[in-house]
Amino acid sequence: MTTQPSPQSPAAVGPPRSVVIGTAGHIDHGKTALIRALTGVDTDRLPEEKRRGITVDLGFASMQARLADSGPLLIGFIDVPGHAQFVRNMLAGAGGIDAVLLVVSAEEGVKPQTEEHLAICSLLGIEHGLTVLTKIDAVSDARWNTARRAVAQFLAGTFLDPKTAPIVPVSAHSGAGMDALRQALIALAARIPARNAGSLARLPIDRAFAMKGFGTVVTGTLISGSLKTGQSVAIEPGQRSAKIRGIQVHGHALQTVVAGTRVALNLAGVEVAELQRGDTLVEPGSIAAVEWVDAAVELLPAAPSLKHRAAVHFHAFASECMAAVSLYGYQAVAPGTSRLARFRLSRPVVLLPGDRFVIRQGTPLFTVGGGRILDVRPVARLKRSACHAWLQELRNAAPEEQIGLRIARRGTAGIALRVLAVETGMKSDVLLAGLAGAIEAGRVSLLPGDLLLSRDALDAAAVLVQSEFERRVKSTATCALKQSELKSQTHLAGEVFDLVLRWLESEGKLRLRNESIETIGGGDRSGIEAARLAAIEAAFESAGLGAPSGEELAARLEIPPAEMRRLITLLLREKVLVRLGSDSLFVHRRAAEGLKETVRALHGQPLDVARFKQLAGVSRKYAIPLLEYLDRERITRRQDDTRVVL
Repeated sequence: MTTQPSPQSPAAVGPPRSVVIGTAGHIDHGKTALIRALTGVDTDRLPEEKRRGITVDLGFASMQARLADSGPLLIGFIDVPGHAQFVRNMLAGAGGIDAVLLVVSAEEGVKPQTEEHLAICSLLGIEHGLTVLTKIDAVSDARWNTARRAVAQFLAGTFLDPKTAPIVPVSAHSGAGMDALRQALIALAARIPARNAGSLARLPIDRAFAMKGFGTVVTGTLISGSLKTGQSVAIEPGQRSAKIRGIQVHGHALQTVVAGTRVALNLAGVEVAELQRGDTLVEPGSIAAVEWVDAAVELLPAAPSLKHRAAVHFHAFASECMAAVSLYGYQAVAPGTSRLARFRLSRPVVLLPGDRFVIRQGTPLFTVGGGRILDVRPVARLKRSACHAWLQELRNAAPEEQIGLRIARRGTAGIALRVLAVETGMKSDVLLAGLAGAIEAGRVSLLPGDLLLSRDALDAAAVLVQSEFERRVKSTATCALKQSELKSQTHLAGEVFDLVLRWLESEGKLRLRNESIETIGGGDRSGIEAARLAAIEAAFESAGLGAPSGEELAARLEIPPAEMRRLITLLLREKVLVRLGSDSLFVHRRAAEGLKETVRALHGQPLDVARFKQLAGVSRKYAIPLLEYLDRERITRRQDDTRVVL
């Protein structure tokens, strides 16, 4: 491992654009020979690989080129095993790649590992790549043209569909087609978007070894953030400390590397014996390994059903462990479908929302499915039904909306900016920039100490403080109360409590004097509030199951929207109104009770959306939230596209 860059190295002219491309394909289809022809590097480094003539573990090489705009380009290759016995090693390399090079022999065509590798790439969310038809010199022109048509048919409808991703015929032995392949790779690299620079640094370790004169060296693909020489780092799980002594990118020493780069790090302060494939290098005090994750899991069409509490082999980036699957809804996942699930990992793994994973089962092991991580910090003691509803909303939300949902689920406790950064893997300044619009619009509040609170939570906190203040004043027959006493009764964070007090004072609901809170005498504010509450309750009761939105009702009754939200929250706390779900739809409790009695009378019968709409006399806008409410109340249970009345 060199310590200074050579005059022609990337460090001397500035870092090039870097992408990582992984091979995929059946054993003996020419993946390693192809990489050797492109780079001059034999990626089979192990004695067993030399002896058997097959790739057993990950191999690495690189190719320097220039983009169309004359910018420097460094393509890093990860050569993965094609043998069925080494798919676990293939998965260790596939998690961090930007694109795939699917290799198919013109002699044999599509084989089992071709199919499994392509399925794995799809499950991992890989969207870019091209296909190489190898060994064309070993067959006639007619034969390889026939093979090409067969491969095109196999790839139709996938992310490697020949309509958008080329099939390049080559011979690594004779060199035929290699120039066309190089140009196709450069064009492919130009289409790949840059990695997110606003994320915390994360490098899954796929190799760790000792190098004479340097000590511990680890390699991996930097999947987010940046690293620099001299930087202190942590290795998870276990929060082991280390320091980056040197950085190399395919033989060239650099001072700084950014996401999307294949790197080798010389580490001080940690021994090779302490490290293993699957460990992750992160910034100290940032991301930590987790043992519980919520995810959207999907099964391949040819896979067997996945049952609740099944055990699976869980693969994410370079890590592999066993996991127990807890399915939301409990019914088995059918082949070709998806479901929300919670995974309990047998060992801690560094994961973040948006990460992709693969699951395998059987003897011998085969790939059955995979999915996307939704949450790595499940809220303790949150009801399973509430968690399920939140995950459903999160699953389909835009990135900006996901941040708002993470803040909102913390309720009146709020969430510190640094905690949100760890939960999402995003840098604090990037999060703040993304929240600027929501903060300006008042949908999110940024309190002292960088505590974030949703508007609904702030309204709920205001109702709590005011109602508790009025209750305490009435029970003690006094007109004043110490702030510290009221704060202890509400159990709110100091920042939230102080903000609510200032807002209530500005609204004329109470008066702050020194360390006390006083009632405001005179006026008819309580009378106005009582009249408004009665009008709102009457409107919801007369509307039945087709209740209006808060915005519609605010306009009709000429009540300011903020005040309407506060009053509705008060009626919810008094159980006059019932919340249907995340759409901010409410119905009067009598309408909800009447609906439950009507549906209970159908005990044991199936109930689909169409029948429910006719039964309840509502449109689909109300039918879906009402059915989800009945699910939460254990009146009905969802089974695929219908429900059963319990």
